Amino acid sequence: MATAKKPAATKTAAKKPAAKKPVAAKKAAPAKKAAPAKKAAPAKKVAAKKPAAKKVAAKKPAARKPNAAFMKPVTPSAVLAAVIGANPAPRTEITKKVWDYIKKFKLQNEANKRMIDADEKLKAVFGGKKQVSMFEMTKLISAHLK
Repeated sequence: MATAKKPAATKTAAKKPAAKKPVAAKKAAPAKKAAPAKKAAPAKKVAAKKPAAKKVAAKKPAARKPNAAFMKPVTPSAVLAAVIGANPAPRTEITKKVWDYIKKFKLQNEANKRMIDADEKLKAVFGGKKQVSMFEMTKLISAHLK
């Protein structure tokens, strides 16, 4: 009898796992699909690198265009013209000419290089201030441009 019960028990037990196997098989199938996806991911990275190299190559020929507002010639005021000249020039060139003037007459403070010590001509540009920071200087110069 004991043996008769075991096969009966195994038959019912066999039926239940058989019903669970498709469920378990479904769970195992995504795990198997994930493994090939991991192998496929490096192949995608290699493929991704090739178009990225083409994009970089495409960017090299395109030159950077300067901002038109900076390149537009502006006329310096009479006070600023005494320092850099009266010819109209772009803002970038005017700033360069002011720095050339500062370096020529050694007006940059030796202890603190960010500060500019004004001489008589620059004092008029700086609104009467004897010393200004280089960041404030550009603000004061822009007030003298038309």
